[in-house]
Amino acid sequence: MAISAYIFIECSLGKARDVAREIGKIPGVKQAHAVTGAYDVIAFVEASDINVLGDFIISRVHALSGVFRTTTNVVVD
Repeated sequence: MAISAYIFIECSLGKARDVAREIGKIPGVKQAHAVTGAYDVIAFVEASDINVLGDFIISRVHALSGVFRTTTNVVVD
């Protein structure tokens, strides 16, 4: 069963637009936007299961230059 999640990303100063652009190119990312507020980028992603989602966050999102910290909220309905 596929799952969806929102990834809230904190970036290094001045990197939000670059991170949003790069994360938006990754397969599985449906939308990514640089935003104002507590987080710098919000991405909506889909994965086949929770393990794939975890691997995706660690190996793909955290590997992007400028990513400082993430918080992930899994969609439940």
